[in-house]
Amino acid sequence: MNETSNTLTSRREFIKTTSRIAAVSALAGVALPHVHAAGSDLIQIALVGCGGRGTGAANNALASKGGPTKLVAMADVFEQKLNNSFESLQKEKKDQMDVPQDRKFIGFDGYKKAMDCLKPGDVVILTTPPAFRWVQFSYAISKGLNVFMEKPLTVDGPASRKMLKLDEEAKAKNLKVGVGLMSRHSRPLQELHQRIQDGEIGDVIVMRGYRMHGPVGHAFQTKWPGDPSELLWQIKHFHAFLWASGGCFNDFYIHHVDHLCWMKNSWPIKAQAIGGRHYKHNPEGLPYVDQNFDAYNVEYTFDDGSKMYMDGRCMNGCNDIYSSYAHGSKGMAIVSKSSDCGAPSMTFKGQNPQRSNMIWTSKVAPDQQDPYQNEWNDLMDAIRNDKPYSEAKRGVEASLVSSMGRMAAHTGQEITFEDMLNCEHEFAPDVDKLAMNSAAPLQADKDGKYPMPMPGITKKREY
Repeated sequence: MNETSNTLTSRREFIKTTSRIAAVSALAGVALPHVHAAGSDLIQIALVGCGGRGTGAANNALASKGGPTKLVAMADVFEQKLNNSFESLQKEKKDQMDVPQDRKFIGFDGYKKAMDCLKPGDVVILTTPPAFRWVQFSYAISKGLNVFMEKPLTVDGPASRKMLKLDEEAKAKNLKVGVGLMSRHSRPLQELHQRIQDGEIGDVIVMRGYRMHGPVGHAFQTKWPGDPSELLWQIKHFHAFLWASGGCFNDFYIHHVDHLCWMKNSWPIKAQAIGGRHYKHNPEGLPYVDQNFDAYNVEYTFDDGSKMYMDGRCMNGCNDIYSSYAHGSKGMAIVSKSSDCGAPSMTFKGQNPQRSNMIWTSKVAPDQQDPYQNEWNDLMDAIRNDKPYSEAKRGVEASLVSSMGRMAAHTGQEITFEDMLNCEHEFAPDVDKLAMNSAAPLQADKDGKYPMPMPGITKKREY
């Protein structure tokens, strides 16, 4: 892809500028007033986005160490999801639930009403589809709230640029920001990262990530049934639509992309990829109308020439692999033995992961085994003790790298970091204006099918 203007951001300028901003902001944060009193003061929480991930995040927030927490407001566009989440949390954390009916908000403006129930220094959880992340993050910053937001943070170039500017604003206000890339809070992966940096497997040359299993989530969808509205249906099945989620590549594969790049301490500079749709109909014979490929294979290249391969597949009856690996000049590592960051992590002499070659295997204290809980304990510790803490920039970078792999597959072109960051194709340009009666950002054709990527034909945008 060609750069569109000389004002566009380069990868080197992006990394240099954001690193400088992060350093200055961290130092500035020391002089800023605390946004929350240290010690055991109550931290109030609002949940925006009440699906399974939001409910899990709220549960972890209420279980965090260091002082009292209480959930005081909830918001979603689906009343049933909010009610189900409330009932689940009420069973688990009844003593920490203070969400009366007048603090349960339904609608696209519910995020504002929920955040209005908090005071500066409290925490809002943003677990709606990522299309809404920059809109809600902006409002949280204006209210002086600390934030936990789920991955991915962005799905296209314009949203990424907006989020980077918002990150600067959050740091300037000394707000603490956590991002749901929990691999970075896995204690085995943290120790493995240090061992790799210390040279235990030599120079990292190749990394491999695999998430290959049957269809999950809502990635593959048949025709809109007519109820609820097309907009609400797309949001409910957000994995199926690039505007809402970045598709299955971003939502499913970002964990491996993120933690492997962490092992390398670098982001790739370019990607090339293949992918495709193999089955046009579901088992009932109905045509799929979503925007996802069934399988993806992405080759990422780093500035030193080393490679990272990410294989994703959502097909039944195939060999399932869900793990990640790093290969160095002296040995190799099992990064995640299973799932997104499943223990144990291990290192080996040579390139064969045989027990006789094992150097190290991870062991973790019982209270440190859950990375989802660890990330909340770490965030709350930073809030209560006013430690510099912002994962937003890294979350945007991981989202960009995921998106550049997806775009390489969808266009059939080599996509650089700059291409993705500066791409002007905004999937949902008016997402901040959506209301319950709005049209969906993506419109179907007369047969109920949505625009699909066409590699080699549609080259400069994904559809």
